[in-house]
Amino acid sequence: MRPRLTLINRDYTRLWVGQAVSSVGDAVFNTTLVLWVATVLAKDEPWAPVAVSGIVMASGVAVLVIGPLAGVFVDRWDKRATMLRSELLRGVLVAVLTALTLLPAGTLPTGVWLALIYATVLLLNAAGQFFSPARFAVLADLVTGDADRARAAGIGQATGETAWIIGPPLAAPLLFTAGLQWALLLNGLSYAVSYLAIRSVRVRGAAPAPAAAGTVREGAARRRGAWRGEFADGLRFFAGSRFLVALLLLAVIGQFGTGALGTLNVFFATGNLHADPHLYGYLGMAMGAGGIVGALSGGRAVQWLGARRTTWISLLVSGVLLVAYSRQTGFPGGVALLFVFTVPLTLLNTAMSPLLLAAAPPEYRGRVVAVFYPVTRLASILSAVLSGWLAGSALRGVEGSLGPLRFGPVDTIIAAAGLVILLAGVFAWAALPGTESAADGAGRPERGARRKAEAEVVAHTDDGQPSA
Repeated sequence: MRPRLTLINRDYTRLWVGQAVSSVGDAVFNTTLVLWVATVLAKDEPWAPVAVSGIVMASGVAVLVIGPLAGVFVDRWDKRATMLRSELLRGVLVAVLTALTLLPAGTLPTGVWLALIYATVLLLNAAGQFFSPARFAVLADLVTGDADRARAAGIGQATGETAWIIGPPLAAPLLFTAGLQWALLLNGLSYAVSYLAIRSVRVRGAAPAPAAAGTVREGAARRRGAWRGEFADGLRFFAGSRFLVALLLLAVIGQFGTGALGTLNVFFATGNLHADPHLYGYLGMAMGAGGIVGALSGGRAVQWLGARRTTWISLLVSGVLLVAYSRQTGFPGGVALLFVFTVPLTLLNTAMSPLLLAAAPPEYRGRVVAVFYPVTRLASILSAVLSGWLAGSALRGVEGSLGPLRFGPVDTIIAAAGLVILLAGVFAWAALPGTESAADGAGRPERGARRKAEAEVVAHTDDGQPSA
């Protein structure tokens, strides 16, 4: 009989505790940096949107430069040890930045502070590129079976969204009343708790993969230290899977739509919604609440509608709601629409993790994640940088009207982002039915084990039920 407070199993519960605490710390940290840059360092400056987008760009550079290489090494290294070292490094980085904030005001100019923020975000996310695929692989070993993996994905997604309910409302009071260093210190302590939780996890090694030709070649490459060969082999596997490629393209289009919201929402809240900066955290809280509802209802929605239909319907609905959000002029209406917008968007995210787990053989899990996440993050970076540049320079001061509706640069860009998400829904409707059979969804034909794994994924998407 399982203990009452156990989620799936004891080791997964310990891993979840670390994720929960660390996610709250990250939510406080990220919200604090956005508020600090937008309302303190770059207050009333025309380049403020560009400065905020620099935070997204710094994190994205780490994903793009380190992410693809990290997957190769994660596939080689001990996964639990990799997670522990990553958390230790991130805790030290936050501690250093916290110490610098204790310097007397005015000691460092704005440009130096921005450089320190960007450098810290860059290094934190670089460490995260080793942590995320390692956690992905550990999760696959701790949780088996489609049903439990889908449940774990839903729990993880709901936990992350809960962190965005708790974190942002904490960030603003900590920054404006207690001081910047307390918000940063909270994140540093969260990494310490995560470290202790991960250290208590007992990871049972996965069974060795069959000695197929590709695996033998990989073993020889490792002995020669030919990480480039391993990386190229991972790319070939990913590119040979129509199912993975379709998921990737879908995520890229969607990221182009949501990336603009992350950069401009603070300016939309204070300008279009006429909200005090202290209330900005409640927009993140609304998105967190919507994410929880979407994560916990994701399995039921897939059961009713099927995974493919859930995907394109969710994106179409999200796109319409984001366009509607861009037309809001009051804070309560904006909070309500942002909550509703996040629900269908999270339905897609909840289903994606178990699909990736099923489509990636154990020896390729790190590299599958190392391809998928950097490419989608690149789309988010491009969207963030483009939206920040448009709002801060190209479209700055542009005003217009269409009947009773008035348009400014920020709300116009957010509306365009909603249209891009609509485009993602159209793409999902057109592209996902193309993976109708095992042959369509499989990778290279000569690798029977991989074809079988992906055939199971395709079967899973047909009716939303786990395959036999």
